[in-house]
Amino acid sequence: MEALWFAILAAMLTAWVVLDGFDFGAGIVQGIVAKTPKERAVILGAIGPVWDGNEVWLVAAGGVFVFAFPHAYAVAMSGMYLPLVMVLWLLVLRGVSIELRGQVPNPLWQEGWDRVFSISSTAMALVTGVALGNVVRGVPIDDSGWFELDLFSLRADRAGALDAYTALLGGFAVVVLAAHGAVYLAWKTEGELRSRCVVTAQWTWLAVVVLFVAATAATALARPDMVRTFVARPWLWPLPWIAAAMPQTVRMAIARARDGLAFVASGTFIAALLIATAGVLYPTLLFSTLGRSFDIDARGAASGGRGLELALAWWLPAMALAVAYFINLFRSVQGKVRLGDSHH
Repeated sequence: MEALWFAILAAMLTAWVVLDGFDFGAGIVQGIVAKTPKERAVILGAIGPVWDGNEVWLVAAGGVFVFAFPHAYAVAMSGMYLPLVMVLWLLVLRGVSIELRGQVPNPLWQEGWDRVFSISSTAMALVTGVALGNVVRGVPIDDSGWFELDLFSLRADRAGALDAYTALLGGFAVVVLAAHGAVYLAWKTEGELRSRCVVTAQWTWLAVVVLFVAATAATALARPDMVRTFVARPWLWPLPWIAAAMPQTVRMAIARARDGLAFVASGTFIAALLIATAGVLYPTLLFSTLGRSFDIDARGAASGGRGLELALAWWLPAMALAVAYFINLFRSVQGKVRLGDSHH
């Protein structure tokens, strides 16, 4: 049962990154592809019907983490409370900027909130990558079962929430989500705006390939045991190859105006990487840099078996409703976005 809930948690976080990721990406590239207030309004119209719904996956994943693995949640919050508060404020700023932008028909007011949206989206993508970096590299959990982590660290012998390795993964996340967002905007826009989105997507996906190699090499150096685990689990072997094939698939599809296929390939790249990472980490939820005996794994951190079984009985119909809602939502906003569309 613990393995099932580990897989559920990984799947929900993956869904959040793929779906909310193009929202973040749209904010990251907004200042590059949109040259006028009207074009920025079109970009917000492209994500307007879905951005708040996409964030539900993060909230739901947090709820699963709390009830399925309460001990791991308590340990994680003991050393990363400040980054969590930063995430909450960034999410608030993104929502506020979208909602308040159109309240005053003044170009200065609108441009100011557009900047807030872009900055908060970029910072949110960076924090997401940094968080993943901390999970992969590990945190200094000691024999007390807790840890203290500096927000920044420039020392090689002392890890920080943001250090050389996690900064690399944070930058990788920013570029990946920028590329993902550019593909989505190319799919949803037209004319000169779409052309700029296509060019941006082509270049950012080239950068994704370079950073993908760098992040993989850095992870192999930081956690050589993950390489051994990957080799010992053959069912994971296809995932890196799938991920490696997706950037070129995206670039070819978007060049041929097959934008829907490009978006699917973009999401597949992200999902393949995250599923491969979760598969290598299992059963560890939090890796301790001070010794493997201090690791927090799924078996030791999980709730009781009866509680997990009861939660599953509630989770299945709830997810069925959520999936049906998202299918209906995305079907209702098909097609290109034009300024003034009522459903956008």
